[in-house]
Order: sequence, then structure tokens, then C-alpha cells
Amino acid sequence: MMNCILAGVGGQGTVLASKLIAQCAMNRGQHARTAETIGMAQRGGCVVSHVRIGEQSHSPMIPLHTADMIIGFEPSEAVRCLPYLKEDGVLVVSDKAIQPVTASLSGTSYQGEDMLRYLRGLGKRLVVLDADEVCRQCGSSKVLNVALLGAAVASGALGFSLEDVEKALPQRIKERFIAMNTKALYAGAQAAKGV
Repeated sequence: MMNCILAGVGGQGTVLASKLIAQCAMNRGQHARTAETIGMAQRGGCVVSHVRIGEQSHSPMIPLHTADMIIGFEPSEAVRCLPYLKEDGVLVVSDKAIQPVTASLSGTSYQGEDMLRYLRGLGKRLVVLDADEVCRQCGSSKVLNVALLGAAVASGALGFSLEDVEKALPQRIKERFIAMNTKALYAGAQAAKGV
């Protein structure tokens, strides 16, 4: 069984990324269950997707301390989901901070680097993706979700190959966006190898 948490904010493509992971599993004939917890996502609120792969999963929700991987689309959202990660779990995180609505309304400052410093200090296996650089290479910020999947695949903890994800792309993404997302997949994997 493989458990993966994807954590981000509304509009980052967290749900699509979870559907791509599930599609990879289904293409291999594996059982996949997904669920989302979405809080005010359309207004920049948190989005957490649970993906469970394997016949032993009877619920789509991942219990605490059992996630093999957290894919953090935003540093503070990755920190928020840490209680789900098992002891030897892997973190793949975008370095791009998005100020939470609560911080912007209250006038408090938020620095993503503080969250990344905290994650680095945990002693966990951590891959930090330079989001701006990968998105610049691909020509769009809309491909961060697929770039993070590429980095997750490169970490080895996801259990799929880049080819598995590439095969799933046309099953979940409109044809006109496939080339850009394929480029993002490989750019994310390459960036993760350089970490």
C-alpha cells in the first residue's frame, strides 16, 4: 500500500495531481482511492488531497503517521500536514510561498523560507523544488502540479515511473496542454535530481 498526501491552496492544481496519481495506479490495474478536504479553496484556502493505492485501503482518508509521502505545493501547507507523514516518509515541497488569506487580512507577515528552514531541520528526506525556475522553463506557472509530480517520481517514493505519469496525462488533461505538462513533468524530475 502507498499513501500520499498532496497539500496546497486553491487554484494550484492539487486535485488534478491527485487524480493523475490515481490514474497511474489504475493504468497498472491497482486499486486507488482519493479524497479531498477543501476549505474555502476558491479563495486561496487550504486543499488537502489523500491518495491511497493498494487493495488493503478500505477508506480514502489517510490515518495520521502513515503517509509515505507529502507533496507540498506551498511550504506552510506541507508543515500543516506533517502529522500524516510516517517516520521514514518523504517530503517533496515547492519553495514558492503563498501568503494565507488570514495573514493578509490580519496584516501579519509570512515568509515561506521560515517554513522551509523548519522542514530542513526535521532530518526527513526532503526535496525542495525551485518552482519559479521550473515554471519559467515550461512557460507557465500552471504546471507546478505536474512538475511536483515529476520531482515526486524522481524521489522514488511514489512508486511510478515518469512514463507512467506521461501516459496518464492525456487521460486527465486537455490535449492542447499535454506538451507543456510533459515538459513540466521531466523538468520537475530533473530539478529533483539536482537537489
